[in-house]
Amino acid sequence: MLPTPSRSPAFPALPLQEFAVTDIDGRVGTLAPYSGRVLVIVNVASACGYTPQYAGLQALWQQHSARGLTVLGFPCNQFKGQEPGTAEEIKEFCTTKFHITFPLFAKIEVNGPGRHPLYTALAGESSPFPGDIAWNFTKFLVGRDGQILQRYGSKIAPDSPEMAIAIAAALAA
Repeated sequence: MLPTPSRSPAFPALPLQEFAVTDIDGRVGTLAPYSGRVLVIVNVASACGYTPQYAGLQALWQQHSARGLTVLGFPCNQFKGQEPGTAEEIKEFCTTKFHITFPLFAKIEVNGPGRHPLYTALAGESSPFPGDIAWNFTKFLVGRDGQILQRYGSKIAPDSPEMAIAIAAALAA
């Protein structure tokens, strides 16, 4: 687990309304509908050793969505080709195998020259947690005010004590 950053103006809030995204069904929009909510933003993959974390992410969504938490899943095929499917195949896998109901988006790149602007904000030089995404299921916790509160590596499960404490604090703020 990485240290909690200070709430400094050096780390501006994420401008969610500015991030253009395409959802898993091909609809283009922004992340503006999620403004004012606590977010868990995660790069996901269907053929990864961490894929069972989908169940924990869905449980977070079900347990806390009414209190203001949203899980946002961004499929990514940059790690050993572990998300090779089409949007339709990814959606079918997620809904059939894990009964996912939280928002899923079209495949994006989280590293390199094609890095999606959202991930540039989450992990780029101006982030409180800069650095390339190391693997699938890296999770970012974002507060209601758009501040990036924490970054969790793949090995940290969605139901881990450290995530539970941080999410509870973010929801209470």
